[in-house]
Amino acid sequence: MMLLPSPGSCWLFLLQHLALNPSRLSAQRPHHSFTCYLHVISLPLDRPPGMLFVVPPSLQSQDWMALSSRVWAQVPQDPRPAPELLPHATGSNLGDACVVGTINPELYKFPGDKSETNFPEGCLGRLWFSVEYQQEAERLLVGLIKAQRLQAPSESCSPLVKLHLLPDERRFLQSKTRRRTSSPQFDEHFIFQVSSKSVTQRVLRFLVYHVDRQRKHQLLGQVLFPLKEILERDGQCIIWRDLEAESLEVQPPSEFGDLQFCLSYNDCLNRLTVVVLQAKGLRLQEDASFVSVFVKVSLINHNKFVKCKKTSAVLGSADPVYNETFSFRADPTELDTASLRLTVLQSAEGDKSHELGRVMVGPYMYTRGKELEHWNEMLSKPKELVRRWHALCHTTEP
Repeated sequence: MMLLPSPGSCWLFLLQHLALNPSRLSAQRPHHSFTCYLHVISLPLDRPPGMLFVVPPSLQSQDWMALSSRVWAQVPQDPRPAPELLPHATGSNLGDACVVGTINPELYKFPGDKSETNFPEGCLGRLWFSVEYQQEAERLLVGLIKAQRLQAPSESCSPLVKLHLLPDERRFLQSKTRRRTSSPQFDEHFIFQVSSKSVTQRVLRFLVYHVDRQRKHQLLGQVLFPLKEILERDGQCIIWRDLEAESLEVQPPSEFGDLQFCLSYNDCLNRLTVVVLQAKGLRLQEDASFVSVFVKVSLINHNKFVKCKKTSAVLGSADPVYNETFSFRADPTELDTASLRLTVLQSAEGDKSHELGRVMVGPYMYTRGKELEHWNEMLSKPKELVRRWHALCHTTEP
């Protein structure tokens, strides 16, 4: 039997009395085995004559048994404490107290989270993702969670997401396609290897596409997330961003169409990178035999062709999207005499092709205006992708 004395002035007297008269307890002990918790209650000074104990209100509803004329013990019942006897903090905003072993749903609500209700007018959609960078392993962990309210060109939307780690646009990771939903649940995880020295200079880009029945990818929007933001947070962070148009540049269409591409120069690797993104407003030939459009990228030095590369052909579209990356070797000493020519061609079923327009970027020796500005900005921002739109011009020169 365990004695639990309450604060008071008479508990020592009672303990001494029990120690001197142990038979008073053993004679009244029940034959079956159970543990009794003896509560010795202090006597108030103003108690009625002849009353040895006063049971406090919190214990008045309990069952008590007499062990002797002066000793009472609480009868053990359910070992689980009653809910009203459980300790709980007062003045808390975590909801009402509940029985131990149950879940209080109020604890898991976020009253200030309106990310799934407040959508601005003209919103292209919203993307949820998580980002965590592991310093020791130099790994970037990206969790693609979900998207909502994607604006598909047709009634049914079949979205997928491509993840790029800029400035490298050639390599990417891709999610699975979710069929017939404008609010897909992805729950996919991706890993990028990123050195700790360059992590602050990288940008995570999500490109959200709709896949039509011909398996063509139509861009719905993008999300850009600079990785320097994760260094300001501890551990994994869940983020949501609204999709934005792939290009925020607004300009009137030119006569022969426009071409958008990125330039980057890595002075450590002597590498010149060109990313052909998309074209718009092309004036396609009406001849049905001309079926596809592609872009030819040529590196020229001292007016001599050094190397040419081509994008894949896009079938019959005046606004083709490519997102293809090409690299050329160019020493720093050659940048004053080298230039890039990008030519948009419409191909036929055979080997014939028709030029729709071209644009050349390079140093002052060959270019002026926006084309020269693009080249100089590339040189002033090494290892960064510089993106611009350029108007195509038409020429009869080869």
